[in-house]
Amino acid sequence: MAQVLQAERAAMARALELATRGPRHGPNPRVGCVLLAPDGATIGEGWHAGAGTPHAEVRAIADARAAGHDTAGATAVVTLEPCAHTGRTGPCTRALLTAGVTRVVHAVADPDPLAAGGGQVLVDAGVDVVSGLAREEGEAVLGPWLTAVRRGRPVVTLKIAATLDGRVAAADGTSRWITSPAAREHAHRVRATVDAIVVGTGTALADDPALTARTAEGDLAAHQPLRVVVGHRAVPARARLRGPGGELVALDTHDPSVVLADLARRDVRHAVVEGGPVLAAAFLAAGVVDELHVYLAPVLLGAGRSAVADLGITTLGDALRWRTVALEQVGPDVLVIARRLEA
Repeated sequence: MAQVLQAERAAMARALELATRGPRHGPNPRVGCVLLAPDGATIGEGWHAGAGTPHAEVRAIADARAAGHDTAGATAVVTLEPCAHTGRTGPCTRALLTAGVTRVVHAVADPDPLAAGGGQVLVDAGVDVVSGLAREEGEAVLGPWLTAVRRGRPVVTLKIAATLDGRVAAADGTSRWITSPAAREHAHRVRATVDAIVVGTGTALADDPALTARTAEGDLAAHQPLRVVVGHRAVPARARLRGPGGELVALDTHDPSVVLADLARRDVRHAVVEGGPVLAAAFLAAGVVDELHVYLAPVLLGAGRSAVADLGITTLGDALRWRTVALEQVGPDVLVIARRLEA
């Protein structure tokens, strides 16, 4: 890596902090940008607030100009490679060049084939470009967006709420509520950060869920994910899924790859699968589950529906194995977060 000044390292830390102000959902990445004068002083800051809004670089330039600063000869420190793509907004490369920026330091190269190549555009225009400063931290902030773009499909989190012996319903079919209000509140906070919630028609018909994201007070959260129902049966006209909340998407298929391809076309970057054991098994068998959120309640049933239906695994050596990345006590329950070993 070319020489990076201490002021640029500090600016990158600030840019990463700014990036987290952007929404964790939606088709666009969370990006932060800090503009430095030739003497290393900060003259402008910006972050991307979501699809259709100015990009971080453009906001940082506007911030500098509003404060009366000259941007000629400035350095842009940005968490993601500036885009060379015209979408709802113009390319950031053009904005930086127009502003007279002569050096760009970014954390992560843009993997999006539509927007990538901004670094080379800047180099070709005579700008000094440094890539890879705080790359790991930048990738962590980009989160599911980065993984989804790299894989060409939404990131999939499988949510399970089960007893200690792995049951999601008693022998008589009752399942409300295995986990505590604290665990359900936590799950609603997760819903408010994703683009889609996926269930099967069996869950939709048996439980009549609303599949909304709600605040601790029980109100609808500002962001509502798509409500996706997978299967061949119709959603009843009076179902709660047709009430207030995110858009209802009914997909007449049982194939996870078809579901994810449809969601990708809808710019979904992160989907949570909350369906029953059959849907969970389908997504696991297809190898498309990236992360598990397993809420375990201190409850024992000894019988009833298992959290995951038959995966066709007959020997322990063929078991699907995961890497635990977090353990959290949520009220009386425990949340286990695990990721695929190869992820």
